[in-house]
Amino acid sequence: MFIRLALLVFFLDQLIKFFVHRFMYPGQSFPIFKNFLHLTYVQNHGAAFGILSGWRLTLLLVGFAALILIVYINNHVKKRDFLHIPLAIILGGSLGNIFDRLFRSYVVDYIDFRFWPVFNLADIMINVGFFLVLVQIIRSKGDDFK
Repeated sequence: MFIRLALLVFFLDQLIKFFVHRFMYPGQSFPIFKNFLHLTYVQNHGAAFGILSGWRLTLLLVGFAALILIVYINNHVKKRDFLHIPLAIILGGSLGNIFDRLFRSYVVDYIDFRFWPVFNLADIMINVGFFLVLVQIIRSKGDDFK
């Protein structure tokens, strides 16, 4: 289940990015809800919110280290634990952004709330996954690790 969920997140992220990259040009924006939510194509050469722009190799190395850490943690939590789901969606989102950095040299971002930097589905999955991990750790008082 862990790998299947991670791959589902990865492929869905890449499918959306494919269509954005194929049918839009950088900077192009379409209002979904005018002045609130737009579909905007941004080529992000940095990390979240464009920070560390130009640090591609460093971001790739950190990304690969994060992948290893996620798999390690997943292998060391109790099998009955809820942590496998958020770890899988973090893994899928991380794979999506790392794939972009490897093969495009930038991450395709497209969700634009106009008052926040543009982001993508992978970013959402990473953040939701981390939130769910924190909630589970707090609820279990750390008992979920072997």
